[in-house]
Amino acid sequence: MRLPVPRPERRVLEGRYLRLEPLSGAHAADLYATLPPAEAPALYHFLPDTPPATVEDVADWVVTHAAADDPLFFACVERATGRAVGRQSLMRITPEYGVIEIGHILWGGAMARSRLATEALWLMARYVFEELGYRRFEWKCDALNAPSRRAAIRFGFQFEGVFRQHLWIKGRNRDTAWFAIIDADWPHLREGYARWLDPGNFDAAGRQRLSLEACLGRAPPSA
Repeated sequence: MRLPVPRPERRVLEGRYLRLEPLSGAHAADLYATLPPAEAPALYHFLPDTPPATVEDVADWVVTHAAADDPLFFACVERATGRAVGRQSLMRITPEYGVIEIGHILWGGAMARSRLATEALWLMARYVFEELGYRRFEWKCDALNAPSRRAAIRFGFQFEGVFRQHLWIKGRNRDTAWFAIIDADWPHLREGYARWLDPGNFDAAGRQRLSLEACLGRAPPSA
């Protein structure tokens, strides 16, 4: 292990169903369209920012965040349509220790609980471990965010505990649940992701034949 490792770059990460593109103003309209008004409050409930009221709000948010190096934002672009259907970032980037986190995840309805979301996570993890050489890839969320906690376990992150009163967000204390994948975990997880994402694992209607948990050799997360 040689430290420090490189910082992530603004570059396109190509997948079979989706690609990650450096966030830009070109994604603003699509990102706004992925947020039906009825769903936006729930999607933003555990995020530090608030739901946008207009496409101009999204454009302003993109201008503010697209130039940052940490968090480094990517748009999740569906290959079949060319439309941005979500966004996520690499953050708390610590090259001297080889530690990095995925965060600010906002996956629209067309993406959540689909091949697109799983591939978006896999593309980022593959980049972090195989190209950049990081030794630890973290996922953190509000301890009350049950869907995020289930997603972390489904994706192969290991639960490491809860930091009480870790943050103050939107006028309240936030306890933070910590999860991580380390470099020793990745070879096994990489093979499981490849099995699950293979087109042969899906029928003509897009339904999975084997679950990701089965491909990773794990029991499904409890509710």
